[in-house]
Amino acid sequence: MNEKLGLDPAFLNEENPYNLFKIWMKEAEKSEINDPNALSVATVDSAGQPDNRMVLLKGLTEKGFVFYTNLESKKGKDLKANPKASMCFHWKSLQRQVRIQGSVALVDNQTADEYYNSRAYESRIGAWASTQSEVMQTRDEFEKKVEEFKKKYPDPNNVPRPSYWSGWLLSPYKIEFWMDVKNRLHQRLCYSNIGNAWHQEILYP
Repeated sequence: MNEKLGLDPAFLNEENPYNLFKIWMKEAEKSEINDPNALSVATVDSAGQPDNRMVLLKGLTEKGFVFYTNLESKKGKDLKANPKASMCFHWKSLQRQVRIQGSVALVDNQTADEYYNSRAYESRIGAWASTQSEVMQTRDEFEKKVEEFKKKYPDPNNVPRPSYWSGWLLSPYKIEFWMDVKNRLHQRLCYSNIGNAWHQEILYP
């Protein structure tokens, strides 16, 4: 593929973009100081207003990319109103970027439970105590709620997952790999899912 398309060997000869993403992620895990799995996720609300924020990738399968959140948060409400989103990974240490577009759906309860139970005790308590994205009068108000839920769920091994907290699976129809080149002559390789098969195109920078 690279000889034909004239791309840097770092793009490799992968027909499946998930395989290339995994390779780039492994390299990022070695070079990024903090959170190589951090990404910006963009949503659009019912009024057509776009918004974005940083989240962490917590799952990757052949079906797509998974992150978790409070379903009543701003992004949760956006995704309910318009179940489409885009993601962007940017690894400054590698001078690489991956952009992803697709539709979203909730993960199943078992998957959500398994990830929730893998989190630290304080993080699970925080999921109960935080009405994410809502106005907070004082920080003390939140910290008081944290202590109240610690009393309610004192056993670190028995903190149920809130019904309003789960994961979103983004199933992509487009994944673009970008690499920095001097003088802004960047290289871009785009995969599009057409008829359940991935097709490659190189794009002008």
